[in-house]
Amino acid sequence: MKIAIFTDTFAPEVNGVAVTLERYLTYLKRKGISYRLFAPSSAKAISTEPDVQRLTSIPFLLYRNCRFTLPIYPHIKKELDKFRPDLIHIVTPFNLGLIGLHYGKSQNIPIVASYHTHFDHYLDYYRLSYFKKWLQKYLAWFHQPIRRIYVPSVETKMKLTAQQFHPQIEVWSRGVDHIYFTPKKRHQTFIREKYQITAETILLYVGRIAPEKEIEIVLKTFAALPDQVRQHTHLIIAGDGPLLSPLSKKKKKNVTWTGFVKGEALATLYASSDIFLFPSSSETFGNVVLEAMASGLPIIGANSGGVKNLVQDGVNGFLCDAKQVEQFTNKTLMLIEKKLLRAAMAQSARNFAKAQSWDTIFNNLINSLYDIQFNSRIRELHPIPDRIMT
Repeated sequence: MKIAIFTDTFAPEVNGVAVTLERYLTYLKRKGISYRLFAPSSAKAISTEPDVQRLTSIPFLLYRNCRFTLPIYPHIKKELDKFRPDLIHIVTPFNLGLIGLHYGKSQNIPIVASYHTHFDHYLDYYRLSYFKKWLQKYLAWFHQPIRRIYVPSVETKMKLTAQQFHPQIEVWSRGVDHIYFTPKKRHQTFIREKYQITAETILLYVGRIAPEKEIEIVLKTFAALPDQVRQHTHLIIAGDGPLLSPLSKKKKKNVTWTGFVKGEALATLYASSDIFLFPSSSETFGNVVLEAMASGLPIIGANSGGVKNLVQDGVNGFLCDAKQVEQFTNKTLMLIEKKLLRAAMAQSARNFAKAQSWDTIFNNLINSLYDIQFNSRIRELHPIPDRIMT
């Protein structure tokens, strides 16, 4: 099987889609499955990997995790004709995704898509709700010819199924490298010296600093803690995004904004913290939540979206109603004060993460793709007539 993959976001961009794609390609190479990935160019990208086609692009103004690729269909078609894919996998439903859709339809190649982001929900956070119905219509049109849609969580599948989004929706979950993200990397002395922390307990948020992540809930939760507790607690907010500059300028005691953190520094930051706060209610999965769990952190998250499929309330963390600061504050206070409960939840979080194997997840995906390829060939050999004559 040869797979052509189309995405508007890829490394060195750091987001859930890009990280998953890197894992996906590593798996395909290890299994000897041929692929061609078509992705936007990036000033930071230095890879010359022949199986990755970098295309000239500019940042997409509304959502900078995606880039707008300049139209060069003849070049892409030439590469695809040479590669002769058996299957098209569309990762993002916009610019490059449209090219993949067009090519697949014109060549009668089966097309699948993965659904990573509730783009229509994001419009509310950017005061663009007027365009929601048009975006929903576009997404419905785009996915109509798709053979199967892969979503990252049961919650996302249930949501799209209720909307009658598509008849063929399958869960393609996410895994975590629990060897890389591990409590063994706890190094509080280093973290405390680096960020000048003297407080006893460290709260952590990791993610994009953007409106859709509801970062203000993190700040309000910390501010609502009793004074005597807050004096002995430190909040670290790690990540980059459009709200980083305006929010970090408001200097507050015991709050540290690290900016973008990656690699070993991020793994150490996870392991050296005590509680993970993640209030976003629009997640289709929540990769950083799983990384934090692998690092031995109990989670306080929103009882919404994909996060609710990761956090078992009262076992490896707590789930709070979306945007309810009082609930987030009460659960945070409970875990700060009850160290034995925190330790038990931390161990449960670690145990859960260790069971989320990337290999099992990708094996299931590839088996599903082979199923689609097989059924496509059956259709070619035995076409179903458009109309049965009686």
